[in-house]
Amino acid sequence: MTARNSERFLVAFNRIEKALEKITGTGSYVSFFKLIDFAKKKNAIVRRFEDDLREYGDLRNAIVHHRTAVEYAIAEPHDEVVEKIERIDRTLTEPPVAGDQFRRRVHIFSPGDSFAEALRMAGKKKDFQIPVYDRGEFRGLISPSGLMEYLADTISEDVISGEITTLSDILRHIHTSRSYEFIPAGLSIYAAEEMFSEAVVKGRRLDALLITENGRDDEKLLGIITPWDLVKIE
Repeated sequence: MTARNSERFLVAFNRIEKALEKITGTGSYVSFFKLIDFAKKKNAIVRRFEDDLREYGDLRNAIVHHRTAVEYAIAEPHDEVVEKIERIDRTLTEPPVAGDQFRRRVHIFSPGDSFAEALRMAGKKKDFQIPVYDRGEFRGLISPSGLMEYLADTISEDVISGEITTLSDILRHIHTSRSYEFIPAGLSIYAAEEMFSEAVVKGRRLDALLITENGRDDEKLLGIITPWDLVKIE
């Protein structure tokens, strides 16, 4: 027998409530809405879906508190509502993390590599974030904004030779605060998304997040996230 939407909704709701209790470490009874208040301070997923969760709290009360019998619910949620709350349940239970969603082979450049060769490689891969390492030691990231800063800084020169100019030369001309952060592979993609939005609020340009196992710059680079990569996150 196919479960009714109200039954599916309540199963997912109860699982979410348990997840919020785990996030907050709540030992005694706390209302669902208070759980949201506490959990959103600790969890980016809760912050992302806060409005939905509050609506679901009201709907849950309508279903449970106005039942005339165990088998009868006064409201049957729409399919879209049930599918959304089940998706939030799955997201809280098994959060999508940066290391899984954005892990890929990243081409590493050396300080002595030519500007022209780096551009050719970036164009071929359609990836214009250029990580520079010197014998395994991270030296910097050249992003499109960094390239523009370099060009603006050297525009007075008669000739800018892409073949002669090295990535080390470009790094020396990038003077603004760094436009990247290292993040651990286990960071949720929602927390990663917030890092970009928080940077904007603070008036800082953040071009990329560099993924390593534990978020240290002396570890192997596992992937790169740009703001464009996160556009399709629901």
